[in-house]
Amino acid sequence: MIRITLNKNEDKRIKAGHPWVFSNEIREVSDKTAAPGTAAELYDAGGGFIGCGHYNPRSLIAFRLFSRQPADLDQPEFYERRIASALAHRRALYPELTTFRAVYGESDFLPGLVVDKYGDYLSVQFLSAGMDQRRDQVVEALGRVFAPAGIIARNDVGVRQLEGLEEKVDVLAGDIPNLVEMEENGLRFQVNLREGQKTGGFLDQKENHLLLKGISTGKAVLDCFCYTGSWAVHAAAFGAASALGIDISARAVAQAARNAELNGLGGRATFEECDAFERLRSLHHEGRRFGVVVMDPPAFVKSRKNIAEATKGYLTVNRRALELLEPGGYLITCSCSFHMGREPFRDLLTQAARLARREVRLVSARAQAPDHPVLLSFPEAEYLKCFVVQAVG
Repeated sequence: MIRITLNKNEDKRIKAGHPWVFSNEIREVSDKTAAPGTAAELYDAGGGFIGCGHYNPRSLIAFRLFSRQPADLDQPEFYERRIASALAHRRALYPELTTFRAVYGESDFLPGLVVDKYGDYLSVQFLSAGMDQRRDQVVEALGRVFAPAGIIARNDVGVRQLEGLEEKVDVLAGDIPNLVEMEENGLRFQVNLREGQKTGGFLDQKENHLLLKGISTGKAVLDCFCYTGSWAVHAAAFGAASALGIDISARAVAQAARNAELNGLGGRATFEECDAFERLRSLHHEGRRFGVVVMDPPAFVKSRKNIAEATKGYLTVNRRALELLEPGGYLITCSCSFHMGREPFRDLLTQAARLARREVRLVSARAQAPDHPVLLSFPEAEYLKCFVVQAVG
């Protein structure tokens, strides 16, 4: 391994548990020709050993910590042990679930690796140069732990560019069908692992979907940015009088309709291809009212520099959603943008309520499902905010 030495006083954060070292925190690298992804040992300014990990001179996150003990990071057995440990945690949480996030990067001490399990298939993302360089070792380890029918790499994500990696989709093992079926809360959904968003679907809202129980019974429900219809289908299954999902993607809307039919709910869950911003406005002009509105948009905030613009978008859609609520109705509103903090998002909702001239109260504040765990020393892993508010005036 090459040796990396930190600048003086730059070791406090990583010794406190954070797994990243930024390029400006490094004083010296023993091999200045080291390729991206090279295994490295990390030392403080006084020569004290901190741990070992992957080094990438091309990235702002120049070092990702894997172990605070000496370890061989080029052996499949290392990754097999870590993956098996991550799986054991999920099995304890969900002993009967067949679809879940099996590995969540830094939170499972495997920085740069995401693994989602969809039944017999694995969808994987290699998000760092170090992990991408060890793809074969990881695939071998995944085969031993899961014995999957197929493994697909969904590396078509922009963050790879920051690591000097290309965006692409590859089948790494077995065969991947066009659609696979997953189950969530007793409901069936088809997922496109080759072309669907993220790793094919969204697994982080599985427990938040249960918030619809009770509050949607007998009500008209509006699901904004519905993607493939998970919120709307859950609402219909929980007894909603009707559930309307809207999304700008024709492909997503078509799949949402198929998912509703798959569960025998096509009569109560319907979907429209449209711009959600514009449709919210037209629904208001039509005098439509809903007992529940779900607002679960894609990440508006991609980086800190566009927070102001994204905040305006969140404010607009949430104000319009509150205007559509009948008295006593509920808004379930989410942000999956890490850069939109929990308290700023709550403040934004307060402002949206004022603009909509609605009195609202907070019913529940939630985060991502526990198969997306968060190290207390690594708050970057917590990204999802989910608030339930009720219009009481």
